[in-house]
Amino acid sequence: MTPARPARLRVGIVGVGRVGSTLGAALARAGHEIVAVSGVSAESRRRAERLLPGAAVLPADETVAAADFVLLAVPDDVLRGLVTGLAETGTWRPGQIAAHTSGAQGVDVLDAATARGVLGLALHPVMTFAGRPEDVDRLAGATWGVTAVDELRPVAESLVLEMGGEPVWVPESARSLYHASLTVASNHLVTLVNDALGLLAGAGVAEPARLVTPLLTASLENVLRLGDVALTGPVSRGDVATIGTHLATLRRSAPDVLPSYRAMARRTAERALAAGRITETQAAAVIEVLS
Repeated sequence: MTPARPARLRVGIVGVGRVGSTLGAALARAGHEIVAVSGVSAESRRRAERLLPGAAVLPADETVAAADFVLLAVPDDVLRGLVTGLAETGTWRPGQIAAHTSGAQGVDVLDAATARGVLGLALHPVMTFAGRPEDVDRLAGATWGVTAVDELRPVAESLVLEMGGEPVWVPESARSLYHASLTVASNHLVTLVNDALGLLAGAGVAEPARLVTPLLTASLENVLRLGDVALTGPVSRGDVATIGTHLATLRRSAPDVLPSYRAMARRTAERALAAGRITETQAAAVIEVLS
């Protein structure tokens, strides 16, 4: 069943950072009217002027009051306080739609608003934003973690589809685990790659990114297609001597990377053992040298 297409909405965006401004531009492209935005920093205001021309820049309460659909694109740790504060000042009104973009939280963080008749949605784009105009185009085909009460699911899914995304349903009880998995997939990956580039630069390798791009691309494609069968390298072979050499080298040349190498190698050994890539004896030897 195709989700019902929502009527054209008057949209207010609270928080016009990289995410809020990009989603606002996507909503405008879909035909909705961005009537007001609120942002704290001068950079946010400039971004709003560039991506959301014609939208009034107002305080948060006035932005909410002007809108039928309120998009809350603020940091996780201020979201509940913002929603509650707006409720205490009587800003919310029955029938408004309010959606936040936090991956870690579901719709219960909107309780103070939904208690006043607001229709609450959690719409989290599984995408990284650079704060550039091309971010809007990157939304095409991106997946979104969507949470709402059952009767609002068609509305939530329709809004995501209008912004070019693909909705993926996430139960309220699973939001925290869902977000932790994305942190591992994206944020930790960035850290790992940057550490690898830094080590290569320290080794005197010219153009480290050029060297590892084919390897990174192949590794990502393989793990998405094959799972643990894609494991390669000294841990998956039980090559304790090589691992010991790595540890000694990192201890001498890059001690700040040593703890993460140990942690990831230990986790790799656990996965390799579970997948039958190494024996229990080999896994024990790897864990011993890592310790």
